Amino acid sequence: MNKTLRITLGVATTTALAAGLATVLIGPASSAEPAGRPGSCLAPSGPIGQPGTPAPAAPTTITTVGQAYNCILDNYYRGPILDDRTLLVPAFAALTQELQRRGLDQAQATTPALTGKRDADWARFRRAYDKIAAKLANDPAVQQAIAGAALQGMVSALADNHARWSRGQQRNLLGLKFSGLRPDGPDPAITAPIFVTSIAPGSAAAGSGIKPGDELISVNSVPLIVNGVVSDGVLSWLTAPPTGQTLEFALRRPATGKTFTTTVTPVDYPQQAPKVGVRLQPGDIAQVTIPGFYPGVADEALAAIAELRKTTTLRGLILDMRGNGGGAGAELIRLLGAFVHGKTISYWCDGRDHCTANQADATVPLLNLPLAVLTDRTCASACDSFASTVKDLHLGTLVGTRTAGLVSGPTLPYRLDDGSELTLPSRRELGANREIIDTVGVAPDHQAPMTSADLSAGRDPALAKALAVLQ
Repeated sequence: MNKTLRITLGVATTTALAAGLATVLIGPASSAEPAGRPGSCLAPSGPIGQPGTPAPAAPTTITTVGQAYNCILDNYYRGPILDDRTLLVPAFAALTQELQRRGLDQAQATTPALTGKRDADWARFRRAYDKIAAKLANDPAVQQAIAGAALQGMVSALADNHARWSRGQQRNLLGLKFSGLRPDGPDPAITAPIFVTSIAPGSAAAGSGIKPGDELISVNSVPLIVNGVVSDGVLSWLTAPPTGQTLEFALRRPATGKTFTTTVTPVDYPQQAPKVGVRLQPGDIAQVTIPGFYPGVADEALAAIAELRKTTTLRGLILDMRGNGGGAGAELIRLLGAFVHGKTISYWCDGRDHCTANQADATVPLLNLPLAVLTDRTCASACDSFASTVKDLHLGTLVGTRTAGLVSGPTLPYRLDDGSELTLPSRRELGANREIIDTVGVAPDHQAPMTSADLSAGRDPALAKALAVLQ
């Protein structure tokens, strides 16, 4: 009997999916599995674009690693053409490095002979792994660590920013966002000074005296960047600090030129649901802020524009996409439908470069307004896609800085037996002109970066430029 499994969309979606196709039917994974192959990963249940019900956490084991191995080869867009050794060698290297870090390296921890035959190689890998693990049987923490290291080693070997392995949802316990830091880590183009870009209401940082634009000098007396190199230790304090560990920040406020210190103790706090922001700017130009492509955001934005039009004859539209980290592809398709019909907006390609053209949702009425889009280095994934379509199809003007370039392709989530989730791109994405956006980003038509001095003084160069372009 077939199982109905949810697919989650990462960067974009086909017209059929945008129209409401919410599930795909696949046969039971075990029907095609050779004897001895680990069980298949499963897609979590739940609505498109939303996480499924979390599974109870369980230890990560060699069986989990095997699930991930086969999940990648079966479901990743390059899986059918991958040499399995490109997964297993990095996995073995990662687990031996974990042993070394813990002072537990073993003489027998040697990479097995691999031949490129998927099932035979897995059997050899598992035998070598089991011998190592047998000497660690009385230490569950180490068992967890080496299994997790092996699994993460495989995922990292894909070198794909949309391929991820996660155990539970990571939350921002500080309530601070900084320039140069993105959900995937430091921006490859990171430069000093690093400064605060936003402070979450209700967070520990909200009452610390820190303001947007404040430049980060150090955390616990350690600078984030030394000789152009980002400190992993300081980065972990900023992105995944332990609950209750007090951090001391040294900062400089550009608006006054003064330096000061303050402390923040990371705690969990109620996180507000994202929502569209709307402002009527001089010259009857609407500024609509879209913080992410969360479910329903396209209709929310279009309704806000329609509401303004009831009392104002709009002369232009600014979509503020800065800080938009992407989300549901169906929302991208729907929002683009307000600006273009009947043209290819992107391509989805498999590992052998067989590509399918995607179009916007033609059921959405065209807005017919001059458009400017504000972008920055945290405009990622579906936001990268939106910006590239606007530029390629000449739908408007991009103002700000280059986008993140984190747009590998549409993703599907898979559940492993330890309750963790493996996210894999099912296709790679090309822009409307068949260009690669991933790792490169989309350059704006007008450079207007936000500096720490601008933010501290309440200036917005990108918005000012966009208003000038639309006047």
